[in-house]
Amino acid sequence: MRLRDAVTTLPAYVPGARLPAGLPAVKLSSNENPYPPLPSVVDAIVAGVGATNRYPDLAAVQLVEALAERLTAKAPRAVTPAEIVVGTGSVGVLEHLLDAVCDPGDEVLVPWRSFEAYPIAVAVAGARFVPVPLQEGHDADGRSLAGRLDLAALAAAIGERTRVVVVCTPNNPTGPAVHADELESFLAAVPPHVMVILDEAYVEFVRDPDAPDGLAVYAAHPNVVLLRTFSKAYGLAALRVGYAVARPDLAAGVRAVATPFGVGDLAQRAALASLAAEDELLERVETLVAERTRVTDALREQGWDLPDAQGNFVWFPLGARTAELGARARDEGVLVRPFAGEGVRVSIGSVAEDDAFLRVAAGWR
Repeated sequence: MRLRDAVTTLPAYVPGARLPAGLPAVKLSSNENPYPPLPSVVDAIVAGVGATNRYPDLAAVQLVEALAERLTAKAPRAVTPAEIVVGTGSVGVLEHLLDAVCDPGDEVLVPWRSFEAYPIAVAVAGARFVPVPLQEGHDADGRSLAGRLDLAALAAAIGERTRVVVVCTPNNPTGPAVHADELESFLAAVPPHVMVILDEAYVEFVRDPDAPDGLAVYAAHPNVVLLRTFSKAYGLAALRVGYAVARPDLAAGVRAVATPFGVGDLAQRAALASLAAEDELLERVETLVAERTRVTDALREQGWDLPDAQGNFVWFPLGARTAELGARARDEGVLVRPFAGEGVRVSIGSVAEDDAFLRVAAGWR
């Protein structure tokens, strides 16, 4: 059978390297939370194992209501259950968003380099992926612009066929978050019929004082959609739970195209238990943020000039040496994520894991 051209030309999604069987290694290649689920979350998962012969709640009502309540407590206005759509990770919800709004030939603008699943999702939706380069160099005050999204260039690239613009903040894999003032200027230049997706998969790790409040931005701009996930800060990567916050009519359209029963019962139970234990989980996030600071400080002492790290990872713009140094790290027992010809992303792990990588990085220097 003949495959669609969009399928035969899809770029392959390259996951972070996995631990070789029987070989000890430090895995810092997938932006995973190094902590296992809390005991209360494990208990919730175990309690549901005996019911796996039954379909999950199609609409994930309890989870959606819990999210609406939690987001309302943080937002400038109430977030209703009708505005929340759950899916198999934030990338799963992204795919359904694009399926709901894109016609063949529509353009999706993405700052690039960014999350490598974006061009795949765009192509599958039948749209055209339009990359817009990131910033380079330094600003007038001498601060590095490396890895930062160029929102002015992104706004200038919007054309007649532009249907969606994706803004990943903080940007995966380069690390910086967009700033509130530049985001507001950008949104003022975006036509109201163009959807702007703020992908906030790493929002819990952001400590940049100039970063925007995504919920406030969403409340002020009807064409903005938020994407968030339980995979990173909440440590549920294996269970695949993400969600979008969107206006009710758009959310309804996303539900209409979504795979039925996409979020399993165990995933729903784990997400609910994680929300109930959110304070305890966010203490772990604070520990990871402190560890990120320790690692980036140590790397700069080694002489590295790195982009601002606002996720749970660090970006090394290594260019042509990327593959060589990624392979060297693997040979030394540390798995990192090379992006050929561009750079290496290294996740923040435990202290012992990060110390192992710091020794590798010192060797690179």
